[in-house]
Amino acid sequence: MTRVGFVITFVWCFASSASFVHHNCLTDHHSNCIFRDNPVVPSAVQLGPRPFYLLNDMEESPLKDTLTECAQSKLFYKRSEETLGHRGAALFFPEHSKQSYVAAASMGAGVIECDVTFTKDKELVCRHSQCDLHTTTDILLRSDLAHLCTQQFVPAVFDPAGNRESQASAKCCTSDINLEQFKSLKAKMDGADPNATTVEDYVAGGVPTWRTDLFAANGTVMTHTDSIELFKAMGVKMIPELKQPMVPMPFDGFTVEAFAQKIVDDYKQHGVDASQVYLQSMLLEAIKFWVIYETDFGDNALYLWEPEDASEDFRDPATWPNFSELASQGVKTLAPPMYMLIDLKNKSKLIVSDFAIAAKQVGLVLKSWTLERSGSLYYGGGSYYQTVNGDEPANRQKVDGVIHRDGDVFTILDFLFQAVGIAAIFTDWASTVVFYTNCIL
Repeated sequence: MTRVGFVITFVWCFASSASFVHHNCLTDHHSNCIFRDNPVVPSAVQLGPRPFYLLNDMEESPLKDTLTECAQSKLFYKRSEETLGHRGAALFFPEHSKQSYVAAASMGAGVIECDVTFTKDKELVCRHSQCDLHTTTDILLRSDLAHLCTQQFVPAVFDPAGNRESQASAKCCTSDINLEQFKSLKAKMDGADPNATTVEDYVAGGVPTWRTDLFAANGTVMTHTDSIELFKAMGVKMIPELKQPMVPMPFDGFTVEAFAQKIVDDYKQHGVDASQVYLQSMLLEAIKFWVIYETDFGDNALYLWEPEDASEDFRDPATWPNFSELASQGVKTLAPPMYMLIDLKNKSKLIVSDFAIAAKQVGLVLKSWTLERSGSLYYGGGSYYQTVNGDEPANRQKVDGVIHRDGDVFTILDFLFQAVGIAAIFTDWASTVVFYTNCIL
């Protein structure tokens, strides 16, 4: 058989063997439930073009040579547990939607995240923040629900000269509505137009230009149990994050401890073994609760950490957590943002940060966040790269940085795995990390 014939035959066989994951429609609010009933998850990992765009954009280097050889010889890629699907595949899909989760699994993410918060009736749902419904769903366009928001839409105000005096705003929380009402929402790309004078413009605007609305027309919101059922069906591990409540706690008698326990109980009730779940939170009290009362789950838990005050010098050890104390409290895995783990020496050489060295000295496993959550690296890549792109240089010395082009994503990714020694990384687009881990690790 010729190579062309083999490829045609493979494509036909692959298409015919794609798996169908059955899941009931969450609501009658939408007229078209085809995707939600039977999302197709490919039987083989599908990387798409982005990893190869990044590869072609790299400067010549031994890493590029290795990745190129891999790309030219490898026909199949395997699922990667070093790849943590951040909010699913949030670069191009509405975060924490079924579509986003399916996309992450299709690209080979071995572990997928549901950020967990709760509704007015204390049911668990997947949202990055308890109070982001006004930017991530259509709630403000729903006449039956918008009036329930903590703050209804307020248009931007401009003076006669056209200068903005106050920006448009709204605040809608999962705790404003019950589970049934939440399930009737439609997920959209995260964004809102601060200059909007109508609610329609507010909801439609604000999506960064390097993202897209192409896949956002019919986003399906997910409850925590929905995510568990879907992840089990797709054969991926689960990484739920207990989100910091945005309402005073206890909430109608619902404590942080009860919140933490309810998350674990959902996995137990669905027959999910603790080895398949990586609990995580920025609330240390939640991590300690799991370590003490749900040891099997607590052993895998991640303590998410970031600097509390952006104005402070995050290189100052006085601003860091006490690593030895964390270890003594049973914390085994620490997950800071990428910029905390990498730095520059002599304004030009990538080095492992003092933070990373100190954390590893007490035996903490390091994971990090978030790759592919920035604009083009030709323009610096934003805050996730701030220690190496010249935005926040060591000793406040002006540097050009080592981030110059999109292909530098692989340079940073390789340094994080090989030099820093991270165990896994969150990413908004799984295929970039899946390609790298298949070729290098």
